[in-house]
Amino acid sequence: MRIAALILVRVAWLAPTLAGLVAIVFVISRVIPSDPVALLAGETASRAQIELLRQKLGLDRPLPRQLLDYYGQLARGDLGTSLFTTRAVWDDLSARLPATMELTIAAMILAVALGIPLGVVAALYRNRPTDHALRVVSVAGLALASFWLALMLQLFFAMDLRWLPLQARITGFPPPPITGFYVIDAVLEGNFKRLGDVFAHLILPAVTLAIPALATVVRFTRAGVLETLQRPFVTYQRAMGIPAGLIVWKYVLRNSLVSTVTQIGLLFGILLAGAVVIETVFQWPGIGAYAFEAILHSDYAAVMGFTVYAGVVFGIVNLIVDILHAVLDPRGTAA
Repeated sequence: MRIAALILVRVAWLAPTLAGLVAIVFVISRVIPSDPVALLAGETASRAQIELLRQKLGLDRPLPRQLLDYYGQLARGDLGTSLFTTRAVWDDLSARLPATMELTIAAMILAVALGIPLGVVAALYRNRPTDHALRVVSVAGLALASFWLALMLQLFFAMDLRWLPLQARITGFPPPPITGFYVIDAVLEGNFKRLGDVFAHLILPAVTLAIPALATVVRFTRAGVLETLQRPFVTYQRAMGIPAGLIVWKYVLRNSLVSTVTQIGLLFGILLAGAVVIETVFQWPGIGAYAFEAILHSDYAAVMGFTVYAGVVFGIVNLIVDILHAVLDPRGTAA
């Protein structure tokens, strides 16, 4: 019942939070000194033609009226039409979502699979050379600029060694569009040569996206394990002669992952909604690259569609994190 109440509260807060986010981005996008209508009309268009197009798009109305109209549009489930692709923004986002999801999931698998064991090792070897080395790597992973790291990986692995592709999602034709996830579609097709090509294209952007997340997972896991190792039940289990490996990996780790799971959930939302730089550098045809192009062209509808998408993603991720937190630590919902 407590979890159900938690879900209701979070869902109730999602609508006003999303409305506030939309209002902020809506105003900012309108005050930027650029005129997408003039760009859309073309260089040869007259001022009268530009004004006519502006009226047709509803961009001549007062800003509060435009915002209220957009809220009404959202209430009908309509994200509008992109000024430059001339397609419904919902269709554009739906077509690009699998690419972003595939990249984000691959990055999170790398970050979690490596970050949790490394965090445990860092805690077990506290203040020793292994711990110091992992802390240096963690700080570096958070400090490195993503675009610089992406360019360096491209330069070394793609251009110098020629081990991996430089950009794009696949070489040649994609697999049949069954799910939109190229890895899954290649497996379902049974074309393992194409599957290898998909993995080759996925490695560099996934590693680039995973490194900051990996550093965060290592740090939070290390802190959680260190805290748990000081608890009385660990001392008792050691006194009972239970093997150290069993204590750490079965009992300590489980009691240390509450904050780590919270961070993993938040990181997934951040990567899913914010992989703009990585997708742009690697020419990955995902939602981040779509948002970048929309901002460049002052495509109001596409920018707002991305904003709504990002807000919904963070709302859902935060809800899932709260539920997992309540399951792992029921004391948090006891009040």
